[in-house]
Amino acid sequence: MLSYLLFALGFVLLIKGAQLLIKGSSSLAKKYHISDIVIGLTIVSLGTSLPELIINLFASFNDNSSIAIGNIFGSNVANIFLILGLSAVFSPLPIRKSTLYSEIPFAMIATLLAGFLANATFSGTETGLFFSRADGFIMIFFFFLFMVYIFRLAKDEKKLEAQVSKPDYSTSKSYIYIGLGIVMLFLGGEWVVSGATKIATDMGLSKEFIGLTIVAIGTSLPELVTSVVAARRKNIDIAVGNIIGSNIFNLLWVLGISASIKPLPFDVINNVDILVMLGAIVMIIPAIASNKSHKIGRLWGVIFVVFYIVYLYYLIVRG
Repeated sequence: MLSYLLFALGFVLLIKGAQLLIKGSSSLAKKYHISDIVIGLTIVSLGTSLPELIINLFASFNDNSSIAIGNIFGSNVANIFLILGLSAVFSPLPIRKSTLYSEIPFAMIATLLAGFLANATFSGTETGLFFSRADGFIMIFFFFLFMVYIFRLAKDEKKLEAQVSKPDYSTSKSYIYIGLGIVMLFLGGEWVVSGATKIATDMGLSKEFIGLTIVAIGTSLPELVTSVVAARRKNIDIAVGNIIGSNIFNLLWVLGISASIKPLPFDVINNVDILVMLGAIVMIIPAIASNKSHKIGRLWGVIFVVFYIVYLYYLIVRG
């Protein structure tokens, strides 16, 4: 019973910890005159991906690679089908050109790269499939290429010239938020991983299934809250950019770091999840092309959510 309670409390700590870390970091960024657009493209997206990172670090150190890989793949599918879908249901989402022509293709490349590295064997002495440390470093390298693109995009924005915001909190309060956020993320990550392992054992479910469903949805809650609130407030760039950016961060940064610390064994069945990830991103294109205003409308939002329900049913049958 205690394991289940800690599992639930772990999710609460992950979400609250990520929120505190984002608030503190964002306030410090404003104090040092970093523009709002850079804050949105970096701190918000990275912050909402922190639960996935913490979960994966603990899973890697505890030899729970199924949870680590399932967490990333499941979170990315949930980000597109569930979170982007729900955001579009609340408010149609216009897609800016940079997202359509740069960020979405980059997300596709990141997905294809992960699939290639997982299935490629570069040495005749290797047995089985896995993400090696070298694979992790390759993904991190592509992540830094993406960060270069983000900062170049930020410099091209005309709003940067005059956009200097006041800090939301005092410097000391910002550091307190950052410190509390880190502690809560640490404890939350440890409790979720141990709780997920216990649940999988007690219910006879695979750790992979738990990672793809419960853990994946739980660690996607920060993206869900951020994107739905942003969509309702008509702050569409944050809603869409947070989702696409988080998918790229999850694959290249979180999975890259996890693999570079400790190789992650890869099950062939997870290729289906990679194809679902890729298909989810590709589906954004017809959703945009279906209307002249280049928006993901409410109908497509419903379609995305339905696809996620179908995917969950498939996982239940598989798991």
